[in-house]
Amino acid sequence: MKKPLFVPLIALGVIFVGLAIYYWVTPAGSLPHFFPGYQSGSTHVHLKHGLAALILAVGCGILAWFSLGKKPATSENVDK
Repeated sequence: MKKPLFVPLIALGVIFVGLAIYYWVTPAGSLPHFFPGYQSGSTHVHLKHGLAALILAVGCGILAWFSLGKKPATSENVDK
């Protein structure tokens, strides 16, 4: 059963969206030192890092959608 993956994938996608926004609005010098792209004293904004995080968020959303799978056929929705 793949449905238990839905909630963690959606949560991870939301985290990546937040990370993308954080990269877009925070200069490299203000990022935490453990973030990729940190540069002491820099005013450069990492647009590519934010775009990569957004792509990962979309990927998590797509995987979550496909993890739900097809609904099983029942006698109510099967053409006779």
